Amino acid sequence: MWALASVAMIAAVGVPTSHALVFAWLGAGMAAFAVLDIRRKLARFLLDWLPFMGVLLIYDRLRPYADGLVAHPRAVPQIKIEAALFGRPIPTVWLQSHLWHGPHDLRWWDYACWFVYLTHFVATLLIAAVLWTWAHQHFARFATMVCVLALTGFATYVLYPAVPPWLAAQHGAIGEANRAVKIVWPHVPIAHYGDIFETGSHYANNVAAMPSLHAGYALLVVLFLWRFSPWWVRPLLALYAPAMAFSLVYGGEHYIVDCVAGWAYAAFAYFSVEWAFAWRAQRRAYLEPAFAD
Repeated sequence: MWALASVAMIAAVGVPTSHALVFAWLGAGMAAFAVLDIRRKLARFLLDWLPFMGVLLIYDRLRPYADGLVAHPRAVPQIKIEAALFGRPIPTVWLQSHLWHGPHDLRWWDYACWFVYLTHFVATLLIAAVLWTWAHQHFARFATMVCVLALTGFATYVLYPAVPPWLAAQHGAIGEANRAVKIVWPHVPIAHYGDIFETGSHYANNVAAMPSLHAGYALLVVLFLWRFSPWWVRPLLALYAPAMAFSLVYGGEHYIVDCVAGWAYAAFAYFSVEWAFAWRAQRRAYLEPAFAD
């Protein structure tokens, strides 16, 4: 019934993209898989998910206000670094000049980039739901990594609001660069993008480009799932982070330096949480009393 309801929901209103809607959708799925043991698992569900979703929902609500809260949006440093590393035109402009054919002539790779971009809104919570349902011992570790990445990213948005390529192009700073994903989105029948691209009190912040959390979450997913994946899945998993980065750069959402920064933040979140959990487990084992025969 949940699977049929999911198909009907996507057909009627599109793929959910906000954390609240994805959580409601996956929460119903987790309840469906736990229907025979719902009373016992309800308390554990609330204990595990309320803090996790609380952090993400607070992040969603505060993210739009990071724009200009402490500093003015910055555009020039990213452009200078990108030009110094890759020359001019910078990668976004170069890619679109060779691959982008305009809103009335979309190619298969435009839709592929849209799909990869879309996975950002679902993948993280979907993996958390799967872990909670079938591998609960790993849920807290992954949820903590996600929260660390979100909070460190938000702190950077406050201190360094960064202008993305598509917005810099509108000001004539880099040449022509279209926001490709936003253009492709209405051409997909099941993709009602709602307020993803809105500002103000809604979901988006147009100057939250450094670091790219789209790139960061993609790498975090790869790092976390790598050890659990069979050998034949790993090549596909290894392609996910670069595919997301390509979609972001080609689509005008981020510079390459934004994506690299997102990967650095993801690596920090992953390894710091791994170390913290290992330290806690070692300390717990040290503090447990020893019983003599």
